[in-house]
Amino acid sequence: MLEERISKALNISSAGVKAVVSLYDADATIPFIARYRKEMTGGLDEVQIGNIVDEYESLKTLLKRREAILKSMSEQDVLSQDLKKQIESTWDLNELEDIYLPFKPKKKTRASVARDLGLETLAKIIMSQNDGDLINQAKRFVKGDLKTPEEAIEKSLDIISEWVSESKASRDIIRKAFSSTAKITSKKKKATVENEDKYSAYFDWSELLKKCASHRFLAIKRGEAEGVLSSKIEVDQKELQLRLERVFVKQNNEAGNYIKLAVKDAIKRLLLPSISKEFEQNHKLKSDQEAIKVFSQNLRQLLLAAPLGNKKILAIDPGFRSGCKLVCLNENGELKHNETIYPHPPKKDAKKAMNKIGQLVEAYKIEAIAIGNGTAGRETENLVSRMKFKTDVQVFVVNEAGASIYSASSVARKEFPNYDVTVRGSVSIGRRLMDPMAELVKIDPKSIGVGQYQHDVNQKMLEEALGRDVEFCVNKVGVDLNTASEYLLAHVSGLNATIAQNIVAYRSANGAFSSRNELLKVDRLGKKSFEQSAGFLRIKEAKHPLDNSAVHPEVYKLVESIAKAYKVQLKDLVGNDSLLEEIEWSNFVSATVGLPTLMDIKEELKKPGRDPRKAAKVLKFDENVRSIKDLSEGQILPGVVSNITNFGAFVDVGAKQDGLVHISQITEQFISNPADVLHLNQPVKVKVVSIDIAKNRVGFSMKGIDQPRYAW
Repeated sequence: MLEERISKALNISSAGVKAVVSLYDADATIPFIARYRKEMTGGLDEVQIGNIVDEYESLKTLLKRREAILKSMSEQDVLSQDLKKQIESTWDLNELEDIYLPFKPKKKTRASVARDLGLETLAKIIMSQNDGDLINQAKRFVKGDLKTPEEAIEKSLDIISEWVSESKASRDIIRKAFSSTAKITSKKKKATVENEDKYSAYFDWSELLKKCASHRFLAIKRGEAEGVLSSKIEVDQKELQLRLERVFVKQNNEAGNYIKLAVKDAIKRLLLPSISKEFEQNHKLKSDQEAIKVFSQNLRQLLLAAPLGNKKILAIDPGFRSGCKLVCLNENGELKHNETIYPHPPKKDAKKAMNKIGQLVEAYKIEAIAIGNGTAGRETENLVSRMKFKTDVQVFVVNEAGASIYSASSVARKEFPNYDVTVRGSVSIGRRLMDPMAELVKIDPKSIGVGQYQHDVNQKMLEEALGRDVEFCVNKVGVDLNTASEYLLAHVSGLNATIAQNIVAYRSANGAFSSRNELLKVDRLGKKSFEQSAGFLRIKEAKHPLDNSAVHPEVYKLVESIAKAYKVQLKDLVGNDSLLEEIEWSNFVSATVGLPTLMDIKEELKKPGRDPRKAAKVLKFDENVRSIKDLSEGQILPGVVSNITNFGAFVDVGAKQDGLVHISQITEQFISNPADVLHLNQPVKVKVVSIDIAKNRVGFSMKGIDQPRYAW
């Protein structure tokens, strides 16, 4: 039943959903299912599989809540067959809670106090709305703490208010009103708060809640949390009063008038606070999901950024007073040398600094220089660009966001216990140029700074989503089993931190892996882990030619039989495009291996072990721009997309302050999402349209400017 509901909700074939659920329940990972079980799923990709898993987990949560409600009502002896049928047929959590609401054990309320006074019978008399003298009927309830008939009637209305508020009809009417007409308003609080100007757009703000974009809603919520703003979500109470009166007021008499009072009280005291909170939470959830989606897109692009590869690198973490920290790394990213130079104020020893850089480039046969883009980054880039080297040395500016987080982390201390944070940070900058993904997996993704309001969204949801993104990227690229760190290995399908540590320990004790099968000798790496991980692990120069490919060991015999059928050695099949095109692949379809897997094998044999990422390219900023003070309106500058949000993209032009290209300024045509036309790290040209030095803000436009050709 769950599979059928998921199939309808996501518009995915029932067979595909059933296959995913079955594999997921058997502890298969999303990357493994997407890559190696295409015949079972009908070729579903990792996004569709992820959506199925999310929907499956959500439905399981609902079923768990349903069972808890049934148990509670059964224990209270209030579970009629009709109610049980309603509950078991409900798949909406709000509807489920509405059914349960009248029977939900409550803390002390005004209605429960009235019931304790014996007024439920009087409430039923009023609710019946028959003609009669209510004051006279109420006299028989005057006893104990109740002194007058009027007081008895007044308190009995609390029970009626609760009945109204717990009515499904009432809650449906209120929800419908909120869905269509609810407005969110925000105002500035009277007290002055530091940096409150950044919320000035919301000092007197109002719009329909359903039109309030994720970034605006989260901005308002952050403003509230910082004590700058107050906000509320409201609907027209007079209209609600009329609608609910039509449901509950049946007679134009004294009882009907009392019920009008109870309806008014129910709306103001019970229904509006409850439904308003519900809609606020729902809108927060939607806003969180949208913000997390933006973060996920950016993170994937950052992790899949072009690597320079195994090169000897001189990395520079620039600074003024504290100097520029230099580190030399070999082609495997191992630290070989470090020292500090002082080319900038206050020491300004540029000549000595340039001599030292030149000496290190020659001594360590440096092939590329990586310069962090933080403080003194442009000045250091300018210094290095003036130098002439004896060999061809490429110079890159590297986004160092998160490097300081890494340098102070337990991961960095474990890797470099004898070096301080400045050395660790410089190493991170250099390694990030070699392989962005391998280095960034060591850092909490939230510290990388490529999202919107990432600290304001549900952190558990964010962590789960970003964890899935990292897993996707790592497995898409594949991991070198003999060089990968334990932190990179931990994100491989089927592995975890403990097994990753055991792989590194085994490698240290026994030397490099010579085959994938050797993984089975690693402590705690069983057959299931091997099945899930093997296809994503690569071994260069392995004994078996397929061990450096994405071909899974479970089909090695099949590939060997194909080579035998065409009378060639397996190693001669690898990389032989002409022969691979000649093969009649359909002849090798079987009950367990279909054409999708065979086509994957074919493509992988054409390019075994090849990194799917593009090669790193040097991007040069305008040499005359080093700070925001060097900008002027109308300038057209080269830049790189540094962050993408729902409302626009931020571009780095080397001015130490990224500028915003508002969504309306990206293209001449209307776009609803900047990510539809832009990617992280994309080279662009922008025009300066506004500068606010006091607030350190820059506005750019891309309209009407010929953009660099960019292949993604």
